[in-house]
Amino acid sequence: MEAALQLAEQAADEGEIPVGAVVVCRNRIIGKGYNQTERLGDVTAHAEILAVTAATQFMGSKYLPDCTLYVTLEPCVMCAGALFWAQMGHVVVGAPDPKRGFSRLKPSPLHPKTRLTTGVLAEESLILLTKFFRDLRT
Repeated sequence: MEAALQLAEQAADEGEIPVGAVVVCRNRIIGKGYNQTERLGDVTAHAEILAVTAATQFMGSKYLPDCTLYVTLEPCVMCAGALFWAQMGHVVVGAPDPKRGFSRLKPSPLHPKTRLTTGVLAEESLILLTKFFRDLRT
């Protein structure tokens, strides 16, 4: 999660919403990303999507059942859908997103076999997000 948090800081430095994500398989980072919607002019360029794309290219497979995604902010519904289709084995979330996060939906949009862990480095993730939006308003 620390690597994902570093990517979130990079996103903030570039004026992007500070969300970072890494995909790990067998204790090795095989995909990483941070929000780049502004830079790429692409509403789908979320950290999770970019990390999953890199991981599937690395693995040579569209499925990632033996992998773990670490992401600093709870994924949105779009990203949860991508994680479903990739059959991500485990998702580890930092901060919750009560307004736009996938957990608002019942049943969960994640794949039924996907394990979910929440609250990992949540405080650090929230501090980064809060500072980003506070600075944006001033």
